[in-house]
Amino acid sequence: MAGIDVFDHFALEYDHWFEEHATEYALELEAVRRLLPPGKGVEIGSGTGRFAAPLGVSLGVEPARAMREIAAERGVNSIAGTAESLPLADNEYDYALFVTTVCFLDSPEAAFREAFRILRPGGSIVVGMIDRDSVLGRQYRQKQARSRFYRDAVFYSVEDVQRDLHAAGFRNMETLQTLLPGHGGEKYVPALKPSIRQGIRPGYGEGSFFVMRGRKAVTETSG
Repeated sequence: MAGIDVFDHFALEYDHWFEEHATEYALELEAVRRLLPPGKGVEIGSGTGRFAAPLGVSLGVEPARAMREIAAERGVNSIAGTAESLPLADNEYDYALFVTTVCFLDSPEAAFREAFRILRPGGSIVVGMIDRDSVLGRQYRQKQARSRFYRDAVFYSVEDVQRDLHAAGFRNMETLQTLLPGHGGEKYVPALKPSIRQGIRPGYGEGSFFVMRGRKAVTETSG
């Protein structure tokens, strides 16, 4: 996983982003919530617990120690590990959640295969992230060289993620999008009082943040 040290050294700075961008955080959280199934789950790359805690996900996997310590304060039990080699048993979970994690992975497809391994038949993977080809995706890439956290990141399109999920064995994809552009031009402008209901739409291609859910077949022979 690229750039782990920076998340250890600047975990509090990373965590503070969610307070400075409360509108974006609220919309991203609600979009993930809508596609997250019930049951026993784990967040991969759980960070400081900003998503796991409010979503009721009590277990996380996170390589950065400082991030795990902050997550623990929010009630998330984060264990040390990487997405490409999960320290978890086969066929054990109803869902695996990845939020703003994929861009930091050494191999997204390998991580998705690991998620497939730990999921029970009929289980789901839920991936939330910035779309490479969106307004914010382009802004992130333009500023990437100057970013403490995203300098080593690799951004992906919705199609990239869908392809890798399919290659890992997931089917029946479903997608939501949020962080929609403002009406004044091609720039995302957060509302002062965001309407959660109006700020999330099915599909992708308009919003800068998308959430995709894929499912593991109930039987291995199913397509």
